[in-house]
Amino acid sequence: MFQIGQHTIDSQVILAPMAGVTDLPFRRLCKRLGAGMVVSEMVTADTRLWHTRKSSYRLKKDQNDSLNVVQIAGGDPEMMAEAARVNAMNGAHIIDINMGCPAKKVCNKAAGSALLKDEQLVRDILQATVAAVELPVTLKIRTGWDSQNRNGETIARIAEDAGIQALAVHGRTRACGYKGDAEYDTIARIRQAINIPLFANGDINSAGKARQVLDYTGADAVMLGRPAQGNPWIFREISHYLTTGKVLPCPTAEEVRDTLLEHLQALYLFYGNYAGIRIARKHVGWYLKNRQGSERFKNSDMFRNEFNQIEETELQLSAIRTFFTAPDRAEAAA
Repeated sequence: MFQIGQHTIDSQVILAPMAGVTDLPFRRLCKRLGAGMVVSEMVTADTRLWHTRKSSYRLKKDQNDSLNVVQIAGGDPEMMAEAARVNAMNGAHIIDINMGCPAKKVCNKAAGSALLKDEQLVRDILQATVAAVELPVTLKIRTGWDSQNRNGETIARIAEDAGIQALAVHGRTRACGYKGDAEYDTIARIRQAINIPLFANGDINSAGKARQVLDYTGADAVMLGRPAQGNPWIFREISHYLTTGKVLPCPTAEEVRDTLLEHLQALYLFYGNYAGIRIARKHVGWYLKNRQGSERFKNSDMFRNEFNQIEETELQLSAIRTFFTAPDRAEAAA
């Protein structure tokens, strides 16, 4: 349990923001399955672009959630401040700033992890955003720009001085992308440099790994991104293990089937049938990876090839039910 401003977070497992993944249906699912906090997809700080279809979906909030965390990205202090103000008026409870995204299309616009090159600009953005709203403002960073420029500790001190109330650190430089091992040593040094809540991110794919990372780094919580794709139960498993020291069994085939069906129906409702059908395809791929299905589908690759041709919601749902008609052999190789 830890605090971000006036908000008490009762689980040490957080869903990382991921563009194209952590939409409202997925956030709701992860929250229900044990995530203490979930963060929206990254939204541009340029409010002039918020009328686009993509931004309109990313900006949607759960009106029944007491903790809506909205992540914004940009390289202009005043634009970031304005984006924070508008999101606050629209029901956000926490504003998160992205200085961790390694994508070229983001970094080329002097946003995301590209900002780590310019410590004065980082300070200006953080100070302007914090001053713009009464809400807590948090920050997500990487350990630096590249292996010769690991300035995560310096950025962390700048963030705390600017009034940032929690810091998430992905344990890689921007140059690393998602390759190589996460730098838990760097995260541990950052922990020693600041007093605000710290979240460790990178390569945390099991309950045991979460425990090890928390113990090694001294972080207040772990933040999960890719390991949650197709596996929202990981939040439940990690939270239970951190609380009790006991390992939960994997979800049954029936629970996987029912959760997947629920997720697909939520996507259709949120995006409409046309877009929902297409977005469902990548989620199905993640859920069924390395999972063997019914006699008709000897492996998940065979199934996905057929599933990705389906153009009707009811046929997608029916196909999922068919896949799970045989006893699940979840550990079998695809």
